[in-house]
Amino acid sequence: MTTNELHIYLSGKKGVTKEFPFGPEVSVFKVMGKIFALVMHESDLLRVNLKCNPDDALILRSQFGAVQPGYHMNKEHWNTVIFDGTITDDTLKMMIDHSYKEVVKKLKKSDRETLSSTHLKK
Repeated sequence: MTTNELHIYLSGKKGVTKEFPFGPEVSVFKVMGKIFALVMHESDLLRVNLKCNPDDALILRSQFGAVQPGYHMNKEHWNTVIFDGTITDDTLKMMIDHSYKEVVKKLKKSDRETLSSTHLKK
């Protein structure tokens, strides 16, 4: 998955905004104002921080060398995924979808209702 493909996939989720609060080298993707992905562009290899259920985070780290505890994040709930070619695009998308769902399920009820309305992009 290329940087452009990653940004398109992240931006395609319903209710997502992209911001740069930490400068141009980190793209922050939010759903209803809550972060679900941080894309880091400052190294040779693309990296993304994704929210994850703590049990699943440990499993993914044991399965993939390219999945590490979240860089500058709560290491129990966040993974850093390094795009080194060892993880398939389908698996990357599954991790992104999981991160998005983890954040959405913790939103206030009113925010979840707004998100489910049809006027927001899918």
